[in-house]
Amino acid sequence: MRKIIVSAAIAAVAAISFAAPSQAGYYSYGYKPHCFIKKVKAYDYYGNVVIKKIKVCK
Repeated sequence: MRKIIVSAAIAAVAAISFAAPSQAGYYSYGYKPHCFIKKVKAYDYYGNVVIKKIKVCK
């Protein structure tokens, strides 16, 4: 009886360990990341303000 319980527990852990990563990395072929433009204020060598536009995608 003990061998059956131990083997069932090992099988359950193995099944769960393979199922979790497969669900985490699921992306469809039509996946497009959400992107937006972020404005960043910086200063050049002479102290002038320079506005940079950076594209950020998630």
